[in-house]
Amino acid sequence: MNKDELINAVEDWAVNKGLTNKASSHAQLCKLLEESGELAAGVLKQNEALIEDSLGDVLVVLIILSKQLGKDLFECLELAYGEIKDRKGKMVDGSFVKEVDL
Repeated sequence: MNKDELINAVEDWAVNKGLTNKASSHAQLCKLLEESGELAAGVLKQNEALIEDSLGDVLVVLIILSKQLGKDLFECLELAYGEIKDRKGKMVDGSFVKEVDL
């Protein structure tokens, strides 16, 4: 499957499970936090299988949450990129810090 087909498959799965029209976006947000926690555990433990599984789960949850909220996930990504593409700053202790926060 290509990326678009995979996204459509996730969206169809979510519709079939009632996640886009019957489920709460608040519950989906909690699911995002749960999956993010699993990702954090995978990174901290350097567990590649858990990292891959968790990254996929986070993407699935974001796809579903964006549908629940009536947002196009990739339009949101474009907006975010537009904000960061020319951002100035520097690395501090392994994290990028915006110039305005230095």
